Amino acid sequence: MAAFRAATTADLPAIIALLADDPLGAAREEPGLPAHAGYQAAFDAIEADPNQLLLVAEDAGEVVGTLQVTFTPGLSRKGAWRGQIEAVRVAASSRGAGLGERMIRHAVALCRERGCSMVQLTTDKSRTDAHRFYDRLGFEQSHYGYKLTL
Repeated sequence: MAAFRAATTADLPAIIALLADDPLGAAREEPGLPAHAGYQAAFDAIEADPNQLLLVAEDAGEVVGTLQVTFTPGLSRKGAWRGQIEAVRVAASSRGAGLGERMIRHAVALCRERGCSMVQLTTDKSRTDAHRFYDRLGFEQSHYGYKLTL
């Protein structure tokens, strides 16, 4: 059974490979370049920020899942904190065994421990399996999401 822990720089190649292992990620990631300065700089910024957590799921010494949680303070909702879950990925070899659900529940528990009043996430419109997954876990499609690529 996979154990969860904070990612280390040694995990970068495995995390990048997970991010690239789907049609959307394959078009935007470069798993052959784990030493790419952008990946390392992003990892360093995440690691240095106490409101960021890059989590991995490890099974028998192999990284089989990842996600990032951002803890965000806000003035709305009477100064409530929010947990934002991003970049959820499970290795193809580990899908269908409940690992994704365990990862999300773990992330939600961490948000609760940090005093967050809500947890939110986004997922691409094309990821219909992910939509069903998050619906099943109790998340609601409550907003429209917008992006502006810079």
